Amino acid sequence: MKTSGLSAFLAVCILALSQPAMATLRIFACEPEWGALATAIGGDDVSVYTATQAMQDPHHIQARPSLIARMRRADMVIATGAQLEIGWLPVLLRQASNARVQRGQPGYLVAANYVHKMDVPVRVDRAMGDIHPAGNPHIQTDPHNIARVAAELVQRLKQIDAAHADAYQKRYNAFSGRWKTAMAHWAEAAAPLRRVRIVVYHKGWAYMNHWLGLVEVDALEPVPGVPPSTSHLAKLLAKLGQQTVSMVIYAAYQDPRASEWLAERAHIPAVKLPFTVGGTDGANDLFGLYDDTIKRLLTAAGKTGEKSAQEQ
Repeated sequence: MKTSGLSAFLAVCILALSQPAMATLRIFACEPEWGALATAIGGDDVSVYTATQAMQDPHHIQARPSLIARMRRADMVIATGAQLEIGWLPVLLRQASNARVQRGQPGYLVAANYVHKMDVPVRVDRAMGDIHPAGNPHIQTDPHNIARVAAELVQRLKQIDAAHADAYQKRYNAFSGRWKTAMAHWAEAAAPLRRVRIVVYHKGWAYMNHWLGLVEVDALEPVPGVPPSTSHLAKLLAKLGQQTVSMVIYAAYQDPRASEWLAERAHIPAVKLPFTVGGTDGANDLFGLYDDTIKRLLTAAGKTGEKSAQEQ
C-alpha cells in the first residue's frame, strides 16, 4: 500500500510538471485597449483583467469592492492617465494597499506619460466643463500612441518578470512588425478622409483627427461633459446650414439620440465609432479597432471598398 501510495504521488507530481505553467503576472488594465495590448505582448505569461468595457464611460466608474480585490492581487496596473480615471483609480490604489502597483513602481504604468498630449488647457475653471488639466486623455484614437505605449510596456514586463523576458520581447517584436505594416495600410486607406469636416458628440477625438486629418467643426456638448440641450442643438443646426459638414460622430458608449437628431435634420450620416476594443462587432482586437473605425468613416464619407489591415 505504501509503495502504491508513493507511486501515485510521484505520478501526480510528474503530471503537474508536464502541464503548462500557470500565468504568473497579473495585470489590471483600466481600459480595453490596454487589456488588449497587454494580452498581445504578454501572451500566456500574463493574466489580464480589464476593469472597464467599451459600453462604459471611462470617466465615470465606481470603485467597487470587486475592483479593489483585483487591484490587491495585481502585479501591474496599466492606466491611461491624464486624469481620465481620477474619480476611481486613486481610490482603488489606496484601498488595495498593494505596494507593487503604487505610483513610482515598475508595476504602475501610465500610458499618457509616453505620448505627446493634445488639448492641454492654458487655464481651467468650472465654466469650461469636464476638461482635463493634463490634456486630452483619449490617446487610443491614434494607433501611433499604441505603438509608443507598447514600447514601454515590454520593458516594464521584462523588468517585473525577468524569467519570461525573452518571450515578452519576441511577442513585442512580432506585434510591432504587424503594427507598423497595419499603420502604413491605414494611412493609405484613410487618405480620402483628409480635410473632411465633422461634428463630434464629445471632444474625445483630437488624436484621431490629427492622425487622419479630419477637421472638427463643432461638438454637440456645449462644454465637455454637459449633455446637449435642445436649444444648443438648434443653434448648432443653424450653424451647419451655413457650411459643409460630412458627418456627426459619437462613441459606442454614448447615447446616439442627439447625434441622430442633428444628422437627420442636417442630412448627413450619424456615425457610431468603436472608440475602444469591443465598441463594435468589428473592433474585437486592436487591429480591428482601427480597421472598423476607418471603414465606418470612409463609408460615411462616400468612400468604400477598401480592405482592412487584417485582410492585407
